Formats: sequence, C-alpha cells, structure tokens
Amino acid sequence: MPWRLIAVILVFAVLLTFITFNLENKCDINFGFTQIEEVPIFMTIFLSFVLGLFCTFPLLLRSMKSNKEKPNIDKPPKEKQPLIIESKYFKKKEKNPDSGPYEKI
Repeated sequence: MPWRLIAVILVFAVLLTFITFNLENKCDINFGFTQIEEVPIFMTIFLSFVLGLFCTFPLLLRSMKSNKEKPNIDKPPKEKQPLIIESKYFKKKEKNPDSGPYEKI
C-alpha cells in the first residue's frame, strides 16, 4: 500500500479540519512599524511554519556542503588473525589453534 500517500492525505485532512474550525478566529499582527488587522489564525500558523522552513534551509545546504568536502581516506583492510580461545575449563591437545577437539581438565 502507498503509505506515504495515506500519510499525506491524513495530514491534509487534519489541516483542513483545523482551518475550518478557525475561520472565524482572527488576530492582529504587529511588526513594530506596521500592523496587519483581522488575519485568520490558520494563516498566521501556516506562515510561521513556512518561515521556519526557510530559516532552516541554509543550514541544510551548509551541512550538505560540509559532507561533500570531507576527504575520503581509504583505510587498508585489517589482517585476519586466527581465533584463539583460551579457557580455564578446557585446553587444546595441541598448540595449533586450528587443531581438533578440546579435552576437559
């Protein structure tokens, strides 16, 4: 199922419900040098969200640029060493780590 499409539809349904319930609610926005009167609440919230997105956009571009500038240093592969298991309850019959079964002490 297209989960992203369902999520987008749900988000728009919640947004549409919020807008319809707040059509009558209005507020005044004061910028210090001018004032806008009778602005619907949903438009104030929506514009605040969009301005927040625009403010974070330069940070996103800067982080993408810094990731590209990092040098790619290829590390030599580590050499594989044989696995040697040491236990106080079992000991090897031979010194060779690849030798057969263990015997109980």
